[in-house]
Order: sequence, then C-alpha cells, then structure tokens
Amino acid sequence: MAVSVEKLEKNVVEMEITIDAEKFDQAITQAAKKVAREVNIPGFRKGKAPRKVLELHLGKETLYNEAMDSLMAGAYADAVTESDIIPVDKPEIEIVQAEEGKDLIFKAKVSVKPEVELGVYKGLQIGLEAVSITDEQVDKEINTKQMQHARLLTLEEGKVETQDTVTIDYEGFIGDEAFAGGKGENRDLVIGSGTFIPGFEENLIGAETGQHVDVRVTFPEDYHSEDLAGKEAVFKTEIKKIKRRELSPLDDEFAKDVSEFETLDELKADIREKLIGQAEAKAKKDQEQAIIDKVAENAVVEIPEVMVETQVNAMVNTMRSNLENQGISVEDYLRFTNSTEEELKAQLLPKAEKDVRTDLILEAIGKAEGIEATEEEIDDEMKKLGERFNQEPDSIKQILSARGELEYYKQNIIADKTVVFLVEQNS
Repeated sequence: MAVSVEKLEKNVVEMEITIDAEKFDQAITQAAKKVAREVNIPGFRKGKAPRKVLELHLGKETLYNEAMDSLMAGAYADAVTESDIIPVDKPEIEIVQAEEGKDLIFKAKVSVKPEVELGVYKGLQIGLEAVSITDEQVDKEINTKQMQHARLLTLEEGKVETQDTVTIDYEGFIGDEAFAGGKGENRDLVIGSGTFIPGFEENLIGAETGQHVDVRVTFPEDYHSEDLAGKEAVFKTEIKKIKRRELSPLDDEFAKDVSEFETLDELKADIREKLIGQAEAKAKKDQEQAIIDKVAENAVVEIPEVMVETQVNAMVNTMRSNLENQGISVEDYLRFTNSTEEELKAQLLPKAEKDVRTDLILEAIGKAEGIEATEEEIDDEMKKLGERFNQEPDSIKQILSARGELEYYKQNIIADKTVVFLVEQNS
C-alpha cells in the first residue's frame, strides 16, 4: 500500500491511497464467492454460480464494490496511522481507479485535529483571591436554618403576609373564557416565592381565610404558551388556608435541635468554617479559570467547524439525559421555553467553541511538558467508576479498552494534571 498526503486547507488533508493490483484482484475473487452465497441465480445452487455468470447477472461493479468495501476501511485506518494525522470527522471518499488487473486507487478527504501555536503559558502571576467571611454571611445561614426548622401553623384569623403559605383554589380567565391549564385546587403557594406569574402573589397579600379574590395579571410577552403571552387575565381565587412559620429563638437550645453542637456559638463557628471552605474552593476554581483563559488568549488555533458541531451535539445529549432523569423530554423543554432545537444549539455554540479551544490548548501544553497519565492514576479512575457502577475496576477497564474509550479517561487525567501544572507555574 502507498499513501500520499496533500494539505488542502488549514485543517483539511487529502490522502491518495493505492492498494496493489494483486491484493485488489484477490479481494474481487473473494467478493465473487461471498456474493454467490447470498444471491439466487437461476439454474445454480447458492454458492455454485461461476464468476462469469455473476458478472453477467449483477455486473462487474457489484463485485468491485464488494471488494472495495472489504479493503478500503482497513487501508484508510492504516493510512491515517502512517500519515500521523488525527481525523475529527468521517472522510469523503473518491474512487480514482478501480479495475481488475490494476491498482485500486482512492482519495480520502478529511478534517483533522488542528495544530496549536502556544503563546506564553508560564509566569503569568495570577494569584489566589483572598477569602473572608463576614458576620452577616454567617447570620444569613443561621436564619436560613431557622426558617427551615420553623413550624408551619394554620392561622385561625389574620391576613396574608409575605412568606405565608396559602392554600388556594383558582381558575384563570381571558375575558369570559377559562383557558387550559389555568385551574388548580388545594394548591399550596408561598407568598414571595415567585412561583406564579408576576403580580399574582402580591395580589393575595391582605386577604383573609375564606375570601374570594379576583387576581388581575398580565402574562409576560415571552411566556412559554403563545396563546397566553402578553394577554391580560383574571384568576378567580379562594383563600382556603393561611399558614405561617413560627420561628424558634436563636439560642443554645436551637443549636442542639438543629445540629450536633451544644451552643449557638459552636454552630456559628462550624458554619463559618464551612463557608470559608466553600469560598476557598471557589477562589481556587476562579484562579484556575483565569489562568486557563489567559493561556488560551495567548495561544493561536483554528478550530474545524465539525469539532464545534460535535461538541454542541454532545452538550445537547447531556442536557437530554439530565432532563430525562427529571422526567422531562427535550421536546417538552423546548415547548416550555418557546424555542427550537436550532435556537438551543445556537445558545450553546459559544461555550462549545470555548470548551473545544480549551481542550486543544491543554492537550498541546500537556504534550509540550511531557505530562502523562500513569497506570496508577488510570487504575484509580477505574476504581472510582467501579464504585459508581458497582463493577470490578478491571472489568470496567477491559470494557472501555474494547470500546476504544479508555483514551478519553487518560486525556481527562492529563488535562487535570496540566491545569495543576499551570497553576503551579502562574501563581
């Protein structure tokens, strides 16, 4: 086999692959035997029709095509390895010559992984932001716990206030006509939660148990239902119950009730420590991202469109899986948000481009610095996957290797180590 490579564009190459005539002739002979076993030729049992008869009934092209199918995939894979390119898309195949007694020649045009021209990626001196937690932040967390552990009491008398939970029946009308989806019974609603459309909850403030209220609202212009978007509506609403939180005093007894601590000061100290940990983790993440962004800004790479399209599709598939885990289909989501899949992909495009660019640059730095994934690190990753899916790590490793997916996990390990390297070099 012979291969010649021509660079057509920045990230597109065309390989001309030649398979010698003897090998092609052998493949045609094998193709004739295979086809003979699969077709019915009058006057002959399956597998017994001579090649000349097959050519007469099916045409030489059928045998040539079968022979080419058996040869070209392997030849293409060998040519990719020999040419030291990394395709990022399926090739466009053009047959140059296919004739018995002559070399089989075909061209394969394909987009390849781009080369990255690295800029400065060391000594950028991007520091870690200092972390501090105020008393107000601690008090906010304490107040949240106080709200979470409050008792919800039904009022015998009194009027609706913000943060009350009201139980309501309601039915919505446009003019005199009730509209679909606008009716509910015994629905609990926290006033001020923003659960209902703007204006609804505010209209219930001051109402009493048993009172009927005509709540007048206007649906937002971007409301997911086109039939209701921008329209004025009236919800005929009955207040059936008013429930209000009874807050426990913030003292040592409260701390004992809601935590393992004996005093409120101990609880506050624990909350402060956790907030500091969260803030430090965020600061570290922000520093990493700032370094990556600067390194990416200094690099030059032209990304093939197909790589971005592949990333967008992967993001949509991930989104689809996450929604389905919540019992929602992508189609329902698009209907709720009044958008199309094309619009969704357009929204994801900038992040997809950034992700692909970042991955390519981190990979280039990893290669430049000789950063690799050790067998121990790979085994640790397999162990984590094994615990997650309740399988033996060796079994998972074998499955991933057979699928050709182990490289993905190696690259993730290398990318993570490259980020650690960049932080060390740029802090």
